[in-house]
Amino acid sequence: MTLNLRRPILVGGIGLSLALWLLDSLQHSVAELGEVALLGVAVAGAGWWWWQGRSPSIDFTPASAPVDREMALKAIAIAKTAINLLAAEAPNCDANSSLKQQLSQLTAELDRQDLHLCVAGGKAVGKTVLIQELQSNWKEQDSQQLSFWEAAPLFISKDEAKISSDLVLFVTAGDITDPEFQILSQLIAAGQRLVLVWNKLDQYLPEQKAQVLQQLRQRMAGILAAEDIVAIASSPSPIKVRQHQPDGTIKEWNEPQTSQIQPLTDRLSQILTQESQKLVWANTIRAVDNLKSQVKTALNGVRRDRALPIIEQYQYIAAAAAFANPIAALDLLATAAISTQMVIDIGAIYQQKFSVDQAKTVAGTLANQMLKLGLVELSTQTITTLLKSNTITFVAGGVVQGVSAAYFTRIAGLSLIEYFQTQDISTDTTDVNNLKLNLTKTLQTVFQQNQQVTVLQTFIKQVMQRIVPESPKPENAIAAEVS
Repeated sequence: MTLNLRRPILVGGIGLSLALWLLDSLQHSVAELGEVALLGVAVAGAGWWWWQGRSPSIDFTPASAPVDREMALKAIAIAKTAINLLAAEAPNCDANSSLKQQLSQLTAELDRQDLHLCVAGGKAVGKTVLIQELQSNWKEQDSQQLSFWEAAPLFISKDEAKISSDLVLFVTAGDITDPEFQILSQLIAAGQRLVLVWNKLDQYLPEQKAQVLQQLRQRMAGILAAEDIVAIASSPSPIKVRQHQPDGTIKEWNEPQTSQIQPLTDRLSQILTQESQKLVWANTIRAVDNLKSQVKTALNGVRRDRALPIIEQYQYIAAAAAFANPIAALDLLATAAISTQMVIDIGAIYQQKFSVDQAKTVAGTLANQMLKLGLVELSTQTITTLLKSNTITFVAGGVVQGVSAAYFTRIAGLSLIEYFQTQDISTDTTDVNNLKLNLTKTLQTVFQQNQQVTVLQTFIKQVMQRIVPESPKPENAIAAEVS
């Protein structure tokens, strides 16, 4: 096995570990065991020091501000930077052309005057009829073109609706159901301007109408302004009329009722007068956020493909270092050096420049969390059990330590990838305090994904081929275990 060690941290850490091992190998007397123990404690202490380090906390929380044109331009500029970054890192990516075209369109439409209104809600709440009433009976403003479109029930394609709409009219037939409330909350949290429309007002008794409207406003208190919750009847049911004729007979017929949408049209007129341009800017910002998500997905794929070979390289370096050192205490310093350098190299791929001290702290956090969560003990037991299937493999010095070191290095690397992929492209994620808070959950998820027996068996076979290539029997034994 050929290993490329062109990293000063690796050379220093592993070199010191091997030097200490050579000193230990010179001890031939039982009486000198106390010195060996002292040496182990000293190395463990050095490894602990290696993992420690503090970095000042940096607050990257954006300040809240009202939506304006400057915010939209800033969002477009950030998206442009992200698209250029993708083009620089992956010039042959198929998405580059489409992303640039979308950004150009958003820039061109930043000051558009026409508005897109989406009518949404559950099934059979009167969305189609409401659109027809608004188009035929509501006089549009001369300076604007208003287009209406109907979303699938409860936003089956809600991402498209949020992006394409300047304003959403969410229609309900009565009190809000839990699924409706969840959708409303998500839309408002995403910055979508919204009016809640209680339709079919005519189906309630007069004394019930005010009560239902009040219940809706109480339910949405703190989420939606009271004036943005209106009651209408877009298609009232006909009223049966009975008329007594002079000859004593009774004539009955159903008399159609005029739609009652004025509370909604009054509120819409007010919103369009006061907020028209802001609606466009806010919609632009949401569209840019979606564009950034597309860039992020593409960029994450490119970077993951580059990071995985680095993780494999370091997992084999860790396996070799642990396999070569028969004293467990000496593995600690080498593993710490390997993990620290891996953090720096993976961070560089994701445009996150960790200092050595920051990388030490991140590596130490990963190791400590593995211990606290019981991942080390659980995985070591599983690996030991799988290796016991072949006695020759199991008794070979350092095999369990080598495979375990490789496995934990891989879990640490994959956890870093998953963490970086969840972060915003333009955000500095080298704040180790934030990393320490968020890595635990990521670590648990990655561990569960890689703890399956079949995954471990395949991994052990790969590591064994690297650290004991001259012994075909362990391969056969583990292959038999898989079958």
